[in-house]
Amino acid sequence: MVLPAGVGSQKSRKRPFRKLFFIILALALLTLGLVSLSPGQSPEKSGPALGNIPYRLASWDPDSGQGNHRAVVKVANRADAVYVRLPWRRPDPEPEKKRVLVLAPSGQEIKNVFPVAVNNEHGDFVFQATEAPGDYYFYYLPYKIEGRNYPRVTYLPAEYQAETGWLLRNGLRQDWLARFNPGNFPRAEVLAFEVVDEFSSFYPMEIIATEAEVRQLLEKFGHQPYLVFPEDRRFPVRMTEFLPARWVEIGPRDSFEGQADRGEYYVFQLGLFAHKEKLDKIRVRFSDLKLTNSAVVIPAAGASCLNTGGTGWDGREFEKEINLEKGRVQPLWCGWQIPEEAVAGDYTGQVEILSASAPPRTINLKIRVSDRVRPESGDSEPWRLSRLRWLNSLLAVDWEVVPPFTPLEVRGRTIACLGRKIRLSKYGLPEDIRSFFNPEVTAVGPSSVSLLDTPFEFAVRNYAGLYQELKNRSFAFTRITPGEVCWKAENEIPGLHLLLEVNGRMEFDGFVEFRLKLKAVEEAEVDDIRLTFALKEEVARYMMGLGFKGGRRTQSFSWSWDREKNQDALWLGTVNAGLQIQLRAENYSRPLNTNFYTLKPLNLPPSWWNEGRGWVSVKEELKKNKKQKRLLFTAAGGPRKIRAGEELHFDFNLLLTPFKPTNPGKHFSERYYHAYKPLEEIAASGANVINVHHATDINPYINYPFLQPEKMKAYIDQAHQRGFKVKIYYTIRELSNRAAELFVLKSLGNEIFTDGPGGGYSWLQEHLRSNYIAGWFVPELKDAAVINSGMSRWHNYYIEGLAWLCRHVGLDGLYLDDVAFDRVTMKRARKVLEKYRPGSLIDLHSANQYNPRDGFASSANLYLEHFPYIDRLWFGEYFDYNSPPDYWLVEMSGIPFGLMGEMLEKGGNPWRGMVFGMTARLPWSGDPRPLWKVWDEFGISGARMIGFWSPSCPVKTGRDDILATVYLRKDRALVALASWAGKPADCRLDLDWKKLGIDPKKAIIEAPAIENFQPAREFQPGEPLPVEPGRGWLLIIKSR
Repeated sequence: MVLPAGVGSQKSRKRPFRKLFFIILALALLTLGLVSLSPGQSPEKSGPALGNIPYRLASWDPDSGQGNHRAVVKVANRADAVYVRLPWRRPDPEPEKKRVLVLAPSGQEIKNVFPVAVNNEHGDFVFQATEAPGDYYFYYLPYKIEGRNYPRVTYLPAEYQAETGWLLRNGLRQDWLARFNPGNFPRAEVLAFEVVDEFSSFYPMEIIATEAEVRQLLEKFGHQPYLVFPEDRRFPVRMTEFLPARWVEIGPRDSFEGQADRGEYYVFQLGLFAHKEKLDKIRVRFSDLKLTNSAVVIPAAGASCLNTGGTGWDGREFEKEINLEKGRVQPLWCGWQIPEEAVAGDYTGQVEILSASAPPRTINLKIRVSDRVRPESGDSEPWRLSRLRWLNSLLAVDWEVVPPFTPLEVRGRTIACLGRKIRLSKYGLPEDIRSFFNPEVTAVGPSSVSLLDTPFEFAVRNYAGLYQELKNRSFAFTRITPGEVCWKAENEIPGLHLLLEVNGRMEFDGFVEFRLKLKAVEEAEVDDIRLTFALKEEVARYMMGLGFKGGRRTQSFSWSWDREKNQDALWLGTVNAGLQIQLRAENYSRPLNTNFYTLKPLNLPPSWWNEGRGWVSVKEELKKNKKQKRLLFTAAGGPRKIRAGEELHFDFNLLLTPFKPTNPGKHFSERYYHAYKPLEEIAASGANVINVHHATDINPYINYPFLQPEKMKAYIDQAHQRGFKVKIYYTIRELSNRAAELFVLKSLGNEIFTDGPGGGYSWLQEHLRSNYIAGWFVPELKDAAVINSGMSRWHNYYIEGLAWLCRHVGLDGLYLDDVAFDRVTMKRARKVLEKYRPGSLIDLHSANQYNPRDGFASSANLYLEHFPYIDRLWFGEYFDYNSPPDYWLVEMSGIPFGLMGEMLEKGGNPWRGMVFGMTARLPWSGDPRPLWKVWDEFGISGARMIGFWSPSCPVKTGRDDILATVYLRKDRALVALASWAGKPADCRLDLDWKKLGIDPKKAIIEAPAIENFQPAREFQPGEPLPVEPGRGWLLIIKSR
């Protein structure tokens, strides 16, 4: 017989209830070795008992279907039906809908089980005890798990297969439950509650208070407008819908005592319970801390509440409005910087809690400051939570220039950065853009390429379809620094009584921001508002973005806004001159990327989108002379009515490309090994740059590389002795559930963690429960990540964390697996690396995101803003190496932007890869070592790379489907030849002997033997070369 969920059960409560009594046996359990400590947790965290029932650790496989939690129940004698009450005090929602799995002492499942009552406070069961005496195990959160790195965990529904006869003879029918009497059955004894490991335990902060206990609490303290529970950092608040039993035992208080060291950033929390009514606009105010019997103070300026505000990722101060619904709990996390020079002793002060809807409350503080000095505020001990101050860090928020970039220069209205110049019109918009990069993108020279055929124009058309005159009122530079130049232009459109304010700024890397605010003095009806510019035909060779796959541009292209697509930017240009334009507005919020785009997609800009009336087009057109062509870009908002006083924000950003010269010699001399392996093995491979992924011995938990610093430092030190560089996986997209600060971050609402449907691995569902997105999971380590929001203070923490790693373990850079932060954070990361570890490297990996789940985004276009600060690309999974060469050039190689890269998917194509300076990466699919050997024999690190795209390339094939790139040295050349032809072909090389610097009468052309690449062969100048489809040659041309 199958009983439905919740039969005879009391509904799960969503509010906290009743008083509990603790027997704290933590010290005893620690002595007996029954409690283990997780990294980042303090020894005091574990507790053993509640009432007389201990909480303890045990060992079993939770993923086998039994789950993480069980009750141990002792049965003295065999009986057909035994009653037990499990006072589990569990925090999960709707426990009555979840099955309880019962195993006999022999391990056999007991099928005859009847749930009498199931709720958050307790579970009452009758079960058949066929084995006795002995211990039965009640697994009260059993689940089924499917999948690996993105698992789906489903808790077993409350369906029981008890025999009908057993139910009837024991009176266990739903309609008889009103007369149910536990005294009619022998009673089993609950011996203990067990959990698979301490990290999975609910004790003590997720053991709920019962309804009766909360009622008793409120009988005593209910006159207070809300209750305050000052709490130690060792016990982070984890529940918002229930009070922890710990709190009803110790009760609310108006004082808190703590102990801190000199120099420590001391953290504590104030737990608020809104038992009467909603609390609005909660704020916190601190007094100075005063040393007892002394005039010495620790200033209140060193204190802050993380929940009520701080410093954003962009360096701007902000305040948060904190409201607390009736019946809910909210922790206020507070930190106080104790000066290193503080006098030891007892300090007293106050924290005042303010609310717009309730009287203020004062909590008296007593902080005992020891005479010990805590280095770096305590940051090397994660359990202290001192790193929370990193959330408000301003590290590397400045306008200093980072290599290889040069300070900005301003002459007239022209601003110059490394290899590029932009001249502004009096309206504050670009009227000329130039690039000084050579065609190979290996150097900046004196000659330039002009991009614009017509300047940027912002135009408004009235309801009759007539363009209105734009008049300039003023233009001025508002700030000029080496790293940033800002300006402001005020304009008007008198015919429609519109004002246009342009605020612009340019940074040293070639990023240019335009904030256009259009304001109506009087109501205006317009037919269109648009931004236009035209590129010269010779520049507008390639295109990427807005759903257009990178490569040769089309003659005509149109696009409209769609929130299901992560598209708002378009790159246009040629290899050594181009620009990306991104359309934004005041509501821009960085969307999630990769697998999670649909859970937080792009906010469509009200101005440009205009309820679906906006569009973008790119169209080739004849110039007025009817001989030359140009490419016209138009972004239009369409018709609309603008109310008097209404403001519209037609913002856009430009990225001027390339960002920096490529450095082929450096690229070829840095050989990557992408795995944590013994250094002897890596040395034998010939690699010299090691990427250490997460889920490894020295970097176990994703994006939280702080728990094995000694091991990490030892490995890196040994690598340095061999001349290797070591980089680690460390980014922001998601955060391990092992982070010491996890529940503090959760208390900040959706500031750090993106709101979402929850789910994922069991730990997340049991401890975070709701309002999150589950990220990557490593089964071997039970490392379950949570997705971060697009932009937040966690970026400040990330930058400080990077600096800490540089100082303490000596890492040599970062491996980024996609990027979930903006260019500001990337710039700060590069500055930190240059400050603490000059010569560090950053490489970026991305799977192809041109698919529905990722919003049909081109990876290179999506991450283009980061390219100034990284050293190498590794665009991998799902990239198609059968794509045409223009796709390789624009989407995969990185060369038009000043980067070079490597291949991943199925090892790539080594022949085509060499045309772009790309190989596979060890020890993944594909083996570059045979090519490395030839490189070293030739001396490629000292060669000049001249790609097939350059007019100066001294070797040409005369074909578009067989291409050649030359690596030129003084007396020899290495030629990479690759075919995109559909069938075998004979290819004759057109050699410019003068550029090669080789006497053709003495020249020989050799194909050296390369394992899994080509056999040895010699060719005569002018002899046709047989080239198979998808293959090619690596030739050395030299004198005899």
